[in-house]
Amino acid sequence: MAVNDRNMTIGKALMSPIWALQLLTGAKSFLDNPIIGSRRLNARGLHLVRVKLAAGLCAWRRRRLASGVRPEWREAFDRDGFVVIPDIVPPAEFPALRDALLTFKGPAREMRQGDAVTRRLAIDPAMLSAIPALRALLTRKEVVALFHYVASYRTTPLHYIQTIVSHSAGNEPDPQETLHADSFHSSLKAWLFLNPVSAEEGPFTYVRGSHRFTPARLAWEQRRSQTDPHAIDRLSARGSPRISEAERVAMNLPEPEGLTVAGNTLVLADTVGFHARGRSVRRGERVEIWSYARRNPFLPWLGGDLFSLPGLAERRVKWVWRARDRLEKHIGQPWRAVGTRTAMDD
Repeated sequence: MAVNDRNMTIGKALMSPIWALQLLTGAKSFLDNPIIGSRRLNARGLHLVRVKLAAGLCAWRRRRLASGVRPEWREAFDRDGFVVIPDIVPPAEFPALRDALLTFKGPAREMRQGDAVTRRLAIDPAMLSAIPALRALLTRKEVVALFHYVASYRTTPLHYIQTIVSHSAGNEPDPQETLHADSFHSSLKAWLFLNPVSAEEGPFTYVRGSHRFTPARLAWEQRRSQTDPHAIDRLSARGSPRISEAERVAMNLPEPEGLTVAGNTLVLADTVGFHARGRSVRRGERVEIWSYARRNPFLPWLGGDLFSLPGLAERRVKWVWRARDRLEKHIGQPWRAVGTRTAMDD
């Protein structure tokens, strides 16, 4: 046996227990984990078992969190997979909050995907101290209860001020403009739009009801799990599947809907449903408070997230950035430091 072949065999033997343990986590890459990506095991239902178990546990956790959520918000989310809340901040107070967020300067990171650039400033202790109204909003009881319900856990999301600059440079397509699911299990994303978003400005787009694992969705999950991951696009192979128009129609799902909203509108969504960034017809900037939460989908309990504790929760973003900086050559780091910026700086 050649040295390289022997090393590969040893490497697989050492990694096999880790790959097996990842089946009990949110690991989703069909490329990076040969057990998750095994066409033989998935033909026997491995992927489908993980999907069904994650969905069942998510529904069970949400039932236990439902009582704290305003009924009209809960009903809209359960029906559509997202909820739209206009004037989440009292209208008289919103202009001052918006101005404070847009003029705050802090360490920023940027990532380019296709012709779009995304800039993020962490909502950290410095920002929360400088903008007390922001802290009040993010700790409002009814808002926190809704975050928990959509995430299906009592967990504090990661919060950012996010700017998306469309048609920044080049002609490469933005991969976020293709309808996709983020993973095989539920997770929370939320946007509080600081400015109006029109149909021409890349609105958040969602396929209503696509968060439900209907028989048609389960059949689609089963088929995709048996596809050679080396023969499809890389994002799908890594567990964030893209969906074609024909596949959407075959699942009896409605047309994607771009959510055109006024400023001061909060949108929360379960990104196991099919969604995308709408196409922008011209160069422009979309600025929002962007929130994200995704935990291991196989945990039966609601809390237990140490990093959601006050004093830790608001520091996590920068910890994540620094960890990825140090591990860049092993796991990559698409978020580049760009110095101290505001959300609107060129």
